Order: sequence, then C-alpha cells, then structure tokens
Amino acid sequence: MRCLYCGNLESKVVDSRSTDDGTAIRRRRECLNCGRRFTTYEKIESVPIIVIKKDGSRQQYDREKLQRGIMNACASRPVSINTVDKMLDEIESAIHNSLEREVSSVKIGEMVMDRLRDIDEVSYVRFASVYKQFKDIDTFKAELEKLAGGEKDEKKVGDAD
Repeated sequence: MRCLYCGNLESKVVDSRSTDDGTAIRRRRECLNCGRRFTTYEKIESVPIIVIKKDGSRQQYDREKLQRGIMNACASRPVSINTVDKMLDEIESAIHNSLEREVSSVKIGEMVMDRLRDIDEVSYVRFASVYKQFKDIDTFKAELEKLAGGEKDEKKVGDAD
C-alpha cells in the first residue's frame, strides 16, 4: 500500500477491524519509511450483473430501478420498505449464487412476481400488469383467475390436514 505522505510502498498494519456495517475492513497502517500513519479500507469486489432486456440490449443491473418498480406496485399497500429490501437481497443473492454474470429481465421479473405473490396479492397483480404488459381486460382477468385458482388449491390442501 502506497504511503499518502512519502509514496513509499512498504507499510505495516497497526490495527485492523471491520466497519460498523460489516461491509469492509478498516486498517490503520504505518509507513516503514516516514513513520506516519494512514487508514485504508478493504472491500469485497462485486462482479457486476448484466441484465439482458427483452429487446436483446444489455445494461448493468440497477437495484434502485427495480426497487422503484416494486415500490410502485406496493404503493398504498401494507408492504414495508424492509420487506422490499429483503426481497431485493434474496433476488440478488440468487443471481450471484447462480454464478451467471448475465441474467434476463424476464427471469428477474419472474423472481419478483414469485415473491410478491406470497407477500401481497394486490401488489403482485399491479407488478404483473406492468411486467406482462396486459393488453386488455381479458388478460388482466385471466391473471386474476389464475391467482384465485391458486388460492382455492391451497385451501383444499389445508382442509385435508
């Protein structure tokens, strides 16, 4: 690590601890040439996720953009910001764990809808209406019937227990 004061490349670590949020390690260093101390931070380098859009174009994954879309679907609904953040963390973790550097926007949309369906059905339908680009009331109605059909199946399974 290059000394900020004299430019020497040799230093020793005097103290090392994690940051308050646990995302980095703070290191106090002492230059072996001039003896002055300075602080460095060590962070994990994340591999950027590339999203393949429906039109075939590629762009870097933007958490805030996805969060805005989910929050719009959850507007005036009993879904907390913490719940949305947890959902985003789960989606990002699943993508990173897949070890793929590129993921389709379709797959991300499906992951959001799978989670929203379990959290809040109204938010799910709102997100699906934008994501699936419902063309008319019949498409919207078919999605509602599909959602309602899933509920009936779950109630039957629960009644059998």
